[in-house]
Amino acid sequence: MNAIEIRNLTKNFGDKQALKGLNMTVPMGSVYGFIGENGSGKSTTEKIICGLIHPSGGSVKLYGKDYTDVDVRAKVGVLIESPGCFPNYSVWNNLMLQAKNLSIENPADEIRKVLTLVRMEGAAGNKYKNCSLGMKQRIGIAMALLGNPELLVLDEPINGLDADGMRIMREVLLDIARSGRTVVVSSHILGELEKVATHYGIVRNGKMIKEMTAEELNLSCRTFVALKTLDMQKTKNLLGVRYSRVEEDEQGYLRVYDAKNAEEIVSYLYSLGLIVIEIKTDKIGLEEYYIDLMKEKGVN
Repeated sequence: MNAIEIRNLTKNFGDKQALKGLNMTVPMGSVYGFIGENGSGKSTTEKIICGLIHPSGGSVKLYGKDYTDVDVRAKVGVLIESPGCFPNYSVWNNLMLQAKNLSIENPADEIRKVLTLVRMEGAAGNKYKNCSLGMKQRIGIAMALLGNPELLVLDEPINGLDADGMRIMREVLLDIARSGRTVVVSSHILGELEKVATHYGIVRNGKMIKEMTAEELNLSCRTFVALKTLDMQKTKNLLGVRYSRVEEDEQGYLRVYDAKNAEEIVSYLYSLGLIVIEIKTDKIGLEEYYIDLMKEKGVN
């Protein structure tokens, strides 16, 4: 059984069609990275899954039942946009209010558990308004975890965080995944998403254009040879004659995508009087795969 099964989902806002027959499958226990440019339909899909808006057509099933089923709705925890907290209340009191709303038995015990899981146990007495962005995002996740949901839907929980905040959030998401929950998480920071996701869904213009596992992504990502010489421009010109794709990356390496191996390039350049001073073989990551896929689909 899958945690989420969406078929032919449509959503209209007046004359604008935000979702155009979107299909989506999220396996139980997965961390599903939901990817797409702004306006692609990610947030609309997440809001429909969470029951915040209604679809215009199609079907949404959670754990085999219609998403409107009362019992299945109780299995879902949500953080979309920002947590609804009172700024002058403490972290603890905000969580206590949510626990009371959910009629949770032994709320204090439950709050301590979720605060520990999101690395916020030492900040329970802090006023919400005095918390950093990263702390506020983790408070939102803690609120979503109240009631022990089986499915978490998190909209952009990483965006806007500094390096340390992203590291902590990554650890939190991995701990949540280890607990057996299913997590749907959207983010524009694909390098971070790649470190936690087990599955991916790539959406464009209201349609799902690709779903794949992390293993399938790894197999799909092209390998390349990256190198440096003392004369990079001459090297690029010479390699461009022999290989179909030679590019300079942000670190100043020349990447060659269709070479058989590194030794082939070293021998070729040496025969032309160029000495390779640094060389390595690597693979493109999720971000580059996504950019290449968008180019294939006609996105500039």
